[in-house]
Amino acid sequence: MSIKEILENYKKIAFYGISTNPEKPAYRVPAFMQSKGYEIIPINPHADEILGKKVYRNLMDVEEEIEILDVFRPSEQTPQVVREAIERKKARGDIKVIWLQLDIKNDEARQLAEENGFIFVQDKCLHIEYERYF
Repeated sequence: MSIKEILENYKKIAFYGISTNPEKPAYRVPAFMQSKGYEIIPINPHADEILGKKVYRNLMDVEEEIEILDVFRPSEQTPQVVREAIERKKARGDIKVIWLQLDIKNDEARQLAEENGFIFVQDKCLHIEYERYF
């Protein structure tokens, strides 16, 4: 599935590591995607509300359906995030895409994701890719 197809077909994005700081990409990217009509689902253990949305402490607590899991964590932490996504998918069957933001890449995370049936994107910014295609 191409990036354009991902952005056209999936509208529910969980932001793992969303920031409360409006200066950071981990805040600006979710705000931008929200402004374009995407449903954002914030995940951050240190906040209660971001961008007018309830914040979940971890991936398993999310009540809504997740289509894209967008990850704002250091590259070395991404295999653990993928393992959490695998557990979530087994329990809920809902995550289709794992997306690592710009400058975040990890071969172990990629292999784990692909072996478990996820579409995997790394080292790309949702905002930039949206602008490129729309």
